[in-house]
Amino acid sequence: MGRRYGQHFLGDLGILQRMLECAQLTPEDTVVEIGPGRGVLTEGLLERVQRVIAVEIDPYLCKLLRSRFKNSANLELIEGDVLQFDFKAIERFKVVSNIPYNLTTPIIFKILEEGQGLQGIILMLQKEVAKRITSLKGCKDYGVLTLMVQYRSSSRLEFVVPREAFRPPPKVDSAVVSFSPLPRSAVKVCNEESFFKVIRTSFLQRRKTLANSLKPYGSNIKTILTDIGIDPMARPETLSLDDFARLSDTLTQKNW
Repeated sequence: MGRRYGQHFLGDLGILQRMLECAQLTPEDTVVEIGPGRGVLTEGLLERVQRVIAVEIDPYLCKLLRSRFKNSANLELIEGDVLQFDFKAIERFKVVSNIPYNLTTPIIFKILEEGQGLQGIILMLQKEVAKRITSLKGCKDYGVLTLMVQYRSSSRLEFVVPREAFRPPPKVDSAVVSFSPLPRSAVKVCNEESFFKVIRTSFLQRRKTLANSLKPYGSNIKTILTDIGIDPMARPETLSLDDFARLSDTLTQKNW
């Protein structure tokens, strides 16, 4: 039943144990679990923390979870879409989840943007997505997702999970990634919306030079890039978060 929501269920208890260790949980913690499925990870969380808020969209799985954990007073089960969940309402919390892979990016962005009381995140993701998130400048996996995550957090690939650990097995391997939220954004920008737009535009055709990718910003884009010390012939993956901040602020001041 849960598969129609993009879920594959992890049955390897050793991997679950490693995930829980990475989360560095304490008995005082509140944890949000997204897509608890049949509750295998949920059980481990309930044994370790004060409160677990499990958000599950599948009515069938919610019924199963209610039955399985009917005597667990520290579980709050919410039947609904996590993209509608109010993370701002929780004072202090961590996120520990094997999230639906088809919603990885919007879920991560929502948590990082709304989680004012966020203390840390441990997520199991597709390996390829994990590599993009944790990539370094200049690497082929470095891109929009890398920079968007870097803006609000530091991340690390903790370990790889083979596809055989799931039932049914997905078509790809997975990885566990940890995120540490930053007390403030990694760079200061004049306008966040413009900043993110410049990044997305730069990577729309990543094989092109910046001067070509950023043509929508005007015929003098080569001059603008040169004036702020960025090579117009450079590829977007060679720019740092600071470089994109300088570029965005310059274009914002020119009313783009």
